[in-house]
Amino acid sequence: MECDFIEIVDTNRQPQQSATLGSNANPQQQQAILTTDGPVLIIAGPGSGKTYTLVERIVYLITQKNVTPESLFVVTFTDKAARELTTRISNRLNALGIKFNLNEMYLGTFHSICLRLLEEFREFTRLKRNYTLMDQFDQQYFLYQKMKVFHDIPDIQLVIGDIHGSSRWKQSEQLLKWVNKVSEEALNLDELDSAPDVAIRALAVCYRQYQTLLHENNYLDFSGIQYEALALLENHPTVLEQLRGKLSYLMVDEYQDTNTIQERILLLLAGEQGNLCVVGDDDQGLYRFRGATIRNILEFPQLFPANACKQVMLSTNYRSHPDIISFYNRWMDGQTWTDGTHTFRFPKRIEAKQAQFPKEPTVVRLAARDAEKEDHVWHAEVMTFLLRLKTAGLEDWNQVAFLFKSVKNERVLAMARYLEEHGIPVYSPRSNMFFEREEIRLMIGALIFLFPQFPQVRQWDANIKLGIWDYYDQECFKPFTDELRKPENKVLLEWARPLAKQHMALTHNTDYAFSGLFYQLLQFPLFARFLEDDALYGVDKGRAGRNLATFSQLLAKFEYLHYISVLTPQWLDKNIGDLFNQFLRFLSDGGINEYEDVSEYAPKGCISFLTVHQSKGLEFPVVVVGSLEAVPRKQYTALDELLEDGGYLSKAGFEPLEHIKSFDFRRLYYTAFSRAQNLLVLAAQERDGRGKSPSKYFDKVFYDLPRWQAVNLAALEFEAVKEMNIKREYSFTSHITLFENCAEQYRFFKELEFSPIKVSPMLFGTLVHQTIEDIHKAVLRGEEQAVNRENIEGWFATNYAMLSKKERVYLAESSQHAALGHVLRYYERENGRWDRIREAEVDISLVKDQYILMGSVDLIRGDGGTVEIIDFKSEKKPDLEKERNNLERYKHQLEVYAHLVEERTGQKVSRMHLYYTGEDSGNPYVTFAKDDRAIGDTIGRFDEIVERIEKKDYSMTARPAKLCVNCDMRSYCDNKNWKFRK
Repeated sequence: MECDFIEIVDTNRQPQQSATLGSNANPQQQQAILTTDGPVLIIAGPGSGKTYTLVERIVYLITQKNVTPESLFVVTFTDKAARELTTRISNRLNALGIKFNLNEMYLGTFHSICLRLLEEFREFTRLKRNYTLMDQFDQQYFLYQKMKVFHDIPDIQLVIGDIHGSSRWKQSEQLLKWVNKVSEEALNLDELDSAPDVAIRALAVCYRQYQTLLHENNYLDFSGIQYEALALLENHPTVLEQLRGKLSYLMVDEYQDTNTIQERILLLLAGEQGNLCVVGDDDQGLYRFRGATIRNILEFPQLFPANACKQVMLSTNYRSHPDIISFYNRWMDGQTWTDGTHTFRFPKRIEAKQAQFPKEPTVVRLAARDAEKEDHVWHAEVMTFLLRLKTAGLEDWNQVAFLFKSVKNERVLAMARYLEEHGIPVYSPRSNMFFEREEIRLMIGALIFLFPQFPQVRQWDANIKLGIWDYYDQECFKPFTDELRKPENKVLLEWARPLAKQHMALTHNTDYAFSGLFYQLLQFPLFARFLEDDALYGVDKGRAGRNLATFSQLLAKFEYLHYISVLTPQWLDKNIGDLFNQFLRFLSDGGINEYEDVSEYAPKGCISFLTVHQSKGLEFPVVVVGSLEAVPRKQYTALDELLEDGGYLSKAGFEPLEHIKSFDFRRLYYTAFSRAQNLLVLAAQERDGRGKSPSKYFDKVFYDLPRWQAVNLAALEFEAVKEMNIKREYSFTSHITLFENCAEQYRFFKELEFSPIKVSPMLFGTLVHQTIEDIHKAVLRGEEQAVNRENIEGWFATNYAMLSKKERVYLAESSQHAALGHVLRYYERENGRWDRIREAEVDISLVKDQYILMGSVDLIRGDGGTVEIIDFKSEKKPDLEKERNNLERYKHQLEVYAHLVEERTGQKVSRMHLYYTGEDSGNPYVTFAKDDRAIGDTIGRFDEIVERIEKKDYSMTARPAKLCVNCDMRSYCDNKNWKFRK
């Protein structure tokens, strides 16, 4: 493989932000920043200032090449990386005095940007408005519920395994894998249909059946986001032409982890102009299991004419001690990266920055050997090492990260429990410990207590006993009933016992479901204690409170998937069985991730236990790499071989299947080793025989390292963990107004992310707004003739059908007529004046020093070349005197909207309106003149609110009685010891 990189080496300059464009960039970085036109490949080694380079490149394009933000397309790998990049770009442009609307830049993950394209051009897709986006569990649970449909497909066992020898859940897991592969690889279904191999044809039928089910339910799965985006671009030339005309420069981070479909999308969007810059490190390609292919980055230069692709290598590492860099360079040198014909790695040598470093060894081994099936010597050795680090100058436990292949492994969990029992908190949100947590076990126990028929309901077959029943009985129900016997829980017992008797012999529908019971339980001290300030803002960052919030989301999801709004005598037993025997059981088997703060990847006071994949892009002063018993493992199946050998993939085979396991093994641990800044520790609980640790693949490198006891740890310098410095986004209605109305509601539903129970009034307003938006968009498309009563009624009916189906909330017929009346009144009043409409649902933003303020408005044509802002309210026009305070608040909000519109478009805003669609006789408008002098005061007030939110100051002087009536948390608040402060 030919690869000619522009090699410019200068290790004396460390990248930092500067007010002068790229002034701290080293020559390699400078070359990457200034090389903008045509295809560009940047290979960025670990710690080489990749994000700094990307930020400066974007700033250079905007400031020096006069590129508008809306013509930039910037893809990152994770939401966290996107938010960090957004913050750093906005900070740089603010420092340079450049104003811009952040919404206009296509910046995010592949999935978020593709989803945005689908929203912008939805009328060209198979998606209807209000479609449901499924995560991976939703997708598998959906397949599980529909498995009978797939069982009828001939030769289905070749795709999902023996339908009689495995559970439906296991079958759905296999089916999920294969339908996602078809989407991620964008396989040609016609070719699969006509394949000579029966397994391939069966896969094609499965996928077509799956697509039919998605269409019927207006569902979109995670893999399908990109599949639909590719179809949009390939099948609609006008859309592609419009996007190509808009986008001038494309940049993609972590390109080594892209898949075939993503490459095709990028090449389509880049077009003949070809201003496509990809950044990545082939040595850190980890996501093959999600369809990623390392060939995308290795073969990128070959997609273009000879010498067209400019290539830059960032090889200076500003992160790690030279010993650490030398160690992982040697690790990669230990693998043969060629099969004699092709080379599967860019040749590179990572170099350390020029600086003074401690002379002590910084790559060491940590080892201990226990007797058979014991861990106490190993645990004690790790504990001793950590305590020695503390005495050697470690300031905070968050400077230490343990990295494993999986944090769900029982040995890893045992270590985490041991450290926590000995006073060292462990942050491990993906360790599958959700169902072990006290608050979750007690909540499940409480729900079991409230349904005494549970033991009989769950046993649908006398010959079947599910393993999770012991967990329910011993870990959940028993601890809860033990708590009920305590005097402090007497009130809870008095509430729960009669309710349980009522449920045992339910004779009529209740006005609540499982979610309603959950919120009732929060009022009692047994659960309310997890929501007190001391618990929420302690060392573990409110882990228990956030787990309860996650549980509320899971209950809401269950009720959604099973069409449950209230408990009924007819369906109660089935609902109980489905909740415990299926839903919670499958979640427990698959594991639930706990809360992760995107703004703080290493919480203070805690050691991190992370997977290697999870640690990607992060850095820690001390990294302890475990899982050294690992060996390379085959990652492909017989069906994979059929797809590759039969030529069904978009490209012919690349890496030989027999080499993939070794390549990926080296890349995985290279990524782990390169996270360390000051000290890298290879850790192994030594074992011989089966499951040998360290395995033969680590044996030599491990025992060549000095023991940690032989190193003077006090001679090392441990850096502080890097702060993420991520600006949070706040919208007027979802954040500012909610907080002003009730800080407690904000805390629960925005900060902690409890899932509110849906209510019909929200559906009413959304329905009116969406249908008015349909009118506006038809006008803006030049289809004014389509705006008539018949079409409006059709749009309304479609919106209601899709919205009610998605939300599982329904309006009475009289309410539907009332909502349609709102829309038709608007149509009758405005008909003939559609030329006034300028833009619909305009997204605008204000980038502040500490946060980003977001909003969305409709614009109409004003007098004298001006524009006017209009905000729709689906209610009757209020009494202008009695509602003066609320109207004043709306006015301030509209003033800021007006200010942002003027900054974005350069057009003058002359007036601002509230339009009350429920006004049936009088003037529906409330109109305000724009007061430029008040805008600064309004934004200042928003600053104060955001400051309170970020300081987690949720104090209130009084409860908002009107809001309390329909609030899910009202029982909790009724029983809370409120201490209102003036």
